[in-house]
Parts: sequence; structure tokens; C-alpha cells
Amino acid sequence: MINFNGNIAQEENILTQNRAFLYGDGVFETVKIINNKILFLEDHYFRLMASMRVVRMEIPMNFTMEYFEEQVLKLVQEKNIAASARARITVFRNDGGLYLPKTNEVSFLIHATPLENTLYALNTSEYEVDLYKDFYVTKQLLSSIKTTNKMINVTGSIFAHENGLANCILVNDTKNVVEALQGNLFMLSGKKLITPPISEGCLNGIMRKQILALAKKVEGIEVLEEIISPFDLQKADELFLTNVITGIQPITKYRKKEFTSNLAHLLVQRLNDSISEN
Repeated sequence: MINFNGNIAQEENILTQNRAFLYGDGVFETVKIINNKILFLEDHYFRLMASMRVVRMEIPMNFTMEYFEEQVLKLVQEKNIAASARARITVFRNDGGLYLPKTNEVSFLIHATPLENTLYALNTSEYEVDLYKDFYVTKQLLSSIKTTNKMINVTGSIFAHENGLANCILVNDTKNVVEALQGNLFMLSGKKLITPPISEGCLNGIMRKQILALAKKVEGIEVLEEIISPFDLQKADELFLTNVITGIQPITKYRKKEFTSNLAHLLVQRLNDSISEN
């Protein structure tokens, strides 16, 4: 028996033993599907496998890249949203145990929703951000993977909403800039495009990887992975965020400083060109 919202009921709720719910014992990937194709499939698959290894989950023998692709596409096709959709695959350790699990075997859950646009479009409306300093990201391997423990992102999102912000920028335990609540951060300062290195605690983002590669082909731009301090942000010419669903999101304002978005426009065009070619 369980007490669910004040009512005594039979223990039939799937969450009563689910380790992702009880302990955040899960990892996930969010992918974008365009025209029945998962973008950056190989990158997503290998990051998921690496995440499972980091948290000592047993990887099923049938969980190949082809199986991963098949399961995601089966769902979006069944929902008739394969033209443009987002899907999240969550892998969690099977029921049993307390902090110490009884097994390292896993199950997975996929859900998907439709998206409005097929290719990436730059949103140039007002997008103001500020630092979130109530909690810090730690500089460790767990910070670079996508686990189901995202409390800092949840509380940061509430803080942003309460303060009329579009997003917040996270800092690590040495007070350096890490990333935003929903994506990696890039800063253009003069001719240098800088993003924090993974060692600072930022997510090893799939879109981050794409933008790093595309930016290195832009003439006159030097691409660097270097530490960024909060003070550096106010001296920047351009700031933008990246994730697989949005692509590139320009930041228009940080505190009293406003920014341009010229490089972001160029990179979105090149991103869409690279997708169309593939």
C-alpha cells in the first residue's frame, strides 16, 4: 500500500520503485528529427553510451546505434510527426535497492513531440540573461553528461521566470562561466569566438561540437576553448547559446550590455546548409 496525495492505494504506481524518480539514477538524450532523420545521430548515440558507462549502467547487447535510431523513428512515425519533431530517450537503472542498486541492467523510455520548424531559424527577439548564483556547477565528469538530476537547471529556470529573464548563465565552483540553463555558451570578443572547455563543468553538447567545427571555417575568426569570467561577458561583442533543438539563440542583453548577432546569423545559415547537404 502507498499514500498518494492523501489517499491510501495499492502500490501500482510505476514511480514507487523507479530509480530515475527516486534517486535521479538515469541519463538521457534529446534529439531533433527532420524529414524522418535524426540529426547528428552518431554523436548522440556515442554520448549516450559514454554517459551509461560513466554511471556504471550495463549496456544491452541489442542497444546498437541502428536500434537507437529504429526505436526513435518508430515512435515519431506512429505519431505522424516525423517531418519535424523532438524526442527524448531516457535510460534508467532497473528497480531495486536503495542507493546501492540490486542490478545495473536498464530500461528506457522514449517520448516525442512535434516541432514547428524543420530547419533552424534564428530568434532575434529580446533575450536577456543574468548570472544564477544560488548554486554552482562542479568541475567534474558528471557535470558533462546528461543525467536526470537537473535540480540546478530547475531552480535556475524558476529564478529566471521570477526575474523576467529569458535564461540564466551558470557558474562553477571557481566562479567562472560554464553554460546556460538550456545550452552551451559562446562569446565573440573581437575576432575570437570563445566557449568554456568541458573541464570547467559544462555539458559536452552535441550542437556545441557542430558550432565549433563550423566556426573554425569562418575566415578571420579564431575559435578557442578557454575560461570565461563573468566580467568577460560585459566586454563581449556577441553572446549566443547552442542546443540541438533551438540551434543558436542570440543573447541580446546581459545586465546593461547589449549585443549584436551577426556571427550567429552566419553560423545558422551554415548549419542549415550542412544539414541540407547531408
